[in-house]
Amino acid sequence: MKYSLYIIAFLITSISFAQRPSAKNNGKFFNQNGDKMLYGGNSKEHFIINNLDLKEEQFHYGLGRERFPALLDPKFETLDEADKKWPNNQRFLVVHKGNDVKAYSIRDLTRHEVVNDVIDGEPIFAAYCILADLGAVYKRNYAEKTFTFGVSGYTYFDPKIWDGLDGFILWDRETESLWWPLIDKAVSGKLKGVKLQKLDDAYWEDTTWKAIKEKYPNAQVLKSGQDFERPNTWKAYDDVSGIVENYSMKND
Repeated sequence: MKYSLYIIAFLITSISFAQRPSAKNNGKFFNQNGDKMLYGGNSKEHFIINNLDLKEEQFHYGLGRERFPALLDPKFETLDEADKKWPNNQRFLVVHKGNDVKAYSIRDLTRHEVVNDVIDGEPIFAAYCILADLGAVYKRNYAEKTFTFGVSGYTYFDPKIWDGLDGFILWDRETESLWWPLIDKAVSGKLKGVKLQKLDDAYWEDTTWKAIKEKYPNAQVLKSGQDFERPNTWKAYDDVSGIVENYSMKND
């Protein structure tokens, strides 16, 4: 499975923009029991997108929301253990806060795309989109609720945003809202309009393995090749009105 995901990632990046499969043309949008739906995998995994404003014709792919193993409980190894595997020029995202240092190779993030984690007691997720070649680290707490993020299997582009870059669409397990990181907010579902909270730049950086060894000898390094059995159910947050009120982009 892990090698097939690397192949999928390679194929996605090697296909020209014009050749990328249109989600709309491939029937990923449909209506069911009066709701507007977006294919997510099996019958229990489709997204309800009644309040989606994005244009259907600008969605690509539609691989399924559990195709990429967005880690829920990541495992790590020491810097000394990891040093046997990584060349000095390997690119990493590294997060450092308090006494904690977590390092995620871009190679592994290409496979997972999202890693849900905790740094110095704060829930975060590290993300990397291979199409846009953009990585970042975000907070997962909103008020007193913690959210868990995954990859929807879709990408989206807008000619007016980031020069038309094609970027992945994320989702959260607690409300099944869709999020587009290129505009830093939820674009459908209960949390539509709520902003993604990027972790302060002082706490993370896009760097190399050599720099990590020099600056962060106590770093915990994400183990390669991880996978997990996808959960059949997940806790749901029914009332998120306070989050929408206090964390929406309109309140900035």
